[in-house]
Amino acid sequence: MNETQDKTPAEKDGKYEFKLSYAERELTCQVEKDHDILHVHLENNMDATLKINADGSITQTDGASLPQSSIDFIKKHIFGTAA
Repeated sequence: MNETQDKTPAEKDGKYEFKLSYAERELTCQVEKDHDILHVHLENNMDATLKINADGSITQTDGASLPQSSIDFIKKHIFGTAA
């Protein structure tokens, strides 16, 4: 996975947009953080829901199956850490 841009909060309402490498393509990833839920939208055709657990880990709960490397990349952009 290649990091191509730093995180860019769209607004203070918990919306983020950045580039994500997925299936050998660079896609626009939009994430909306709502309390302990991350609503992920990739390039107008894939959606997923991620839950932020009490220990800081993230679990996918719904939507298109994302590889763990993509989930870690999203976490790094939203929280500044992949671990």
